[in-house]
Amino acid sequence: QVQLVESGGGLVQAGDSLTLSCAHSGRIFSSSVMAWFRQAPGKEREFVSAIRWGVGLTYYSQSVKGRFTISKNSADKVNLQMSSLKPEDTAVYYCARGTSPSQSVQDYVYWGQGTQVTVSS
Repeated sequence: QVQLVESGGGLVQAGDSLTLSCAHSGRIFSSSVMAWFRQAPGKEREFVSAIRWGVGLTYYSQSVKGRFTISKNSADKVNLQMSSLKPEDTAVYYCARGTSPSQSVQDYVYWGQGTQVTVSS
């Protein structure tokens, strides 16, 4: 059974950096897409970034492009490096696994429990 466990969240100030990590139980297939989504209070879960595992192609939402970087940390971990954080980045961040770099929640089968990121102004 696939399990995804996020870590690295916390409370930071605007302008700070933070790195989230997602540990995947077992091997991540090269055909898989690993993604990060986030959900702020009262808002829908939204796409943040994704990486196509085998070839390393990366995708970002417009709101984080240039500030966030998704990367493979190891054969079974994916990181999200976040810099120049803004208060509007405050959300619960979720790791997910799917088969295409979709921005739609419905296209991802496996999800972690989430890690809270709070950015104070």
